[in-house]
Amino acid sequence: MDKQIMKGPAITRRNLLVGAASTTGGLAVAFSMTGCANTASKMDEAGKWSPNAWLDISPEGKVVFTLDRVEMGQGTYTGLTTLIAEELNQSPDTIEVKFAGAAQQYRNPDYGLQITGGSNSLSSAWKPIRVAAAAVREMLEKAAADTFGVDASSVVLFDGVLTNDAGQTLNISEVIAIAAKQSVPSEPALKAKQDFRFIGKHSSRLDAAAKVQGTANFGIDASVDDMVFAVVLRSPAIGGRLKSFDASELNADKDFIGAYQIDTGVAVVATSSWKARKLSEKVSLDWDLPQELISTKAAFELYRDAASKDDGDVVREVGDAQEAIDNSSNDAIELEFEMPFLAHATMEPMNCLAHVQEDRADIWASTQGPDIAQVSVAKVTHLDLDEVHIHNQFIGGGFGRRLNQDFIGEAAEISMAAKRPVKLVWSREDDMKNDFYRPATFHRLQASVSDSGEVEAWKHHVVGPGVMDWYIWDAAPAMFPSSPKFMFPMLGKMGLATQGTPMTPADRSAYEGADDLEYEFKAQEISYSKADIGVPVGYWRAVGHSHNGFVTETFVDACAEKVGKDELAFRLDLLKNQPRLASVLKLAAEKGGWGAERPQGRYVGIAAHKSFGSYVAELVELSVESGQIRVHKVVCAVDCGQVVNPDIVKMQMESCIVFGITAALHGEIEFVDGGAAQSNFHDYQMLRMNECPEIDVHIVDSAESPTGVGEPGLPPIAAAMGSAIYKATGTRHTRLPFKIS
Repeated sequence: MDKQIMKGPAITRRNLLVGAASTTGGLAVAFSMTGCANTASKMDEAGKWSPNAWLDISPEGKVVFTLDRVEMGQGTYTGLTTLIAEELNQSPDTIEVKFAGAAQQYRNPDYGLQITGGSNSLSSAWKPIRVAAAAVREMLEKAAADTFGVDASSVVLFDGVLTNDAGQTLNISEVIAIAAKQSVPSEPALKAKQDFRFIGKHSSRLDAAAKVQGTANFGIDASVDDMVFAVVLRSPAIGGRLKSFDASELNADKDFIGAYQIDTGVAVVATSSWKARKLSEKVSLDWDLPQELISTKAAFELYRDAASKDDGDVVREVGDAQEAIDNSSNDAIELEFEMPFLAHATMEPMNCLAHVQEDRADIWASTQGPDIAQVSVAKVTHLDLDEVHIHNQFIGGGFGRRLNQDFIGEAAEISMAAKRPVKLVWSREDDMKNDFYRPATFHRLQASVSDSGEVEAWKHHVVGPGVMDWYIWDAAPAMFPSSPKFMFPMLGKMGLATQGTPMTPADRSAYEGADDLEYEFKAQEISYSKADIGVPVGYWRAVGHSHNGFVTETFVDACAEKVGKDELAFRLDLLKNQPRLASVLKLAAEKGGWGAERPQGRYVGIAAHKSFGSYVAELVELSVESGQIRVHKVVCAVDCGQVVNPDIVKMQMESCIVFGITAALHGEIEFVDGGAAQSNFHDYQMLRMNECPEIDVHIVDSAESPTGVGEPGLPPIAAAMGSAIYKATGTRHTRLPFKIS
């Protein structure tokens, strides 16, 4: 057996989950972005070894992995378990996986909070998780070597069996007691790429069977004895407050448990979810609504006014863009863009099962932020953060919506009032009308381009709200869990006041993807004006890149047209010093047949964008008939560094493309009289199966560290569609969704 090939960290997903679930002690390895700190290894009385917070090994040698990121379809369950499996040299499907509860050791190192978002689960875990598994492997190999009486370099761990050069073998279970007494290696050897058994290989998802067979537990599946069900009646307009309510008509119904005023409205509790909903229709409500009701029209009037009166804060500046435009021999190119509010529309609506007691609260939910969920519960109960226990579940779609914990706070408040376990399930209408929406934004762009195709100047002014203004109130207290609850509002204010400092990073949500373009411009100015109409906003898939990808790539097309250049060649000229983005553009163009003849009525467009560390280009082939847009094919090229699971990369590109096409063709939340006009899938449509195009994904082989895949496939798709639509109709669209008159 080749020691070099077999040597390496190989912890499975299941092993990692067990370690996270262990409460009786274990080897606590403190993770950081650079590796693993030494600490003492421990065993419990039953012989279970907990080498670190992510791994447990049973007396029988079974490995359990505690997954510190949530699984919402993006593949962390399989991807992170594969990292463990690789370094422990055992197949990923032999590892048991458990979801982590809220705990500081599971915080995302990029954010300082235990959140899953920003497409960084794999990139942030790439080294730390492998180091943790490799350390365990080396401890096991040394324990076996001591037992054999040989040097550790002659022992190899492979599929749970330790073998020396003489062919003698030991099972993991036979040496864990010895391994647990060793010090933790600070710099264990990691496998080289050429020795990978599992990383980069095609393999099925570890959660596929459970999801297909219906055994996977999502938040909506959670159940405990004696639970009752709740429905919440909320204000019809943003900012409305309840004046009074009358639920006396419900008292005679045997299934009625109670009606309780909570912060967001009135909760009706009954013996079943359906009964609670039917009873809620009989409640009389009197609301105190704001005098000025929010509307989409008013939002864009506010944005345009801000753009006219305020030059904004400059977030990136190279040279003097305005002077270059003024002195250019060519007329400036100018476009304005309006991007709409969007809902998340997750297939699993918001839900939470809460049981608030005198000394603890148990929360069963699907959440992207367990530690932030603790804050939302503590705020509405008498409990402290360490008395709130989060039992995370599979998530039926997150897209950023489950970073906000309003639904969990509601369930906890109702449970405390009802004094029993309460399950709250939002209807689709509840979900659509009470979202933290993707912000609507306004963009004004100017550029001057020389006859040779050189971009002399590029100006981009972004106007819209900041997501952090809405998110910081629960996030800040979660970062300081030892702070007393009376300080929670103060921490939120401090977080807002210190944005852009080491304490609180700048909120780039409005202009990310605009201030870091790969294109080479001689002069550029990117500015941002904050303007907020009062619509609750949150992180939506790809966040700022979701609108800036469309805006910037559409404007690049306009610049290319101005000087009569092919838009692909124009881009490549601007990317002479950016080989990775240029490479995916060339690959998508080659695989999509750029320049080739098309069937009558078919048109193509191409766009590219870098986001979350990954480079993606997409070529779209579509037709426009009788005012209807039909996307026939999308060719996608992606460079996301070292690929852990090619199938998941492909799935995520496909998912992003479908998500992006949906938004480009159908996505718009319109606010009228203070509330969202859309309420369900009949007026906020999803892409139907008959609308879904053929999707062809090509992955660049790379030795770079892994980068994101859950979101980067979305930003280029609308721009590529818009380019093709322009060729088909002669109209360059600067507002989404596309509407053909």
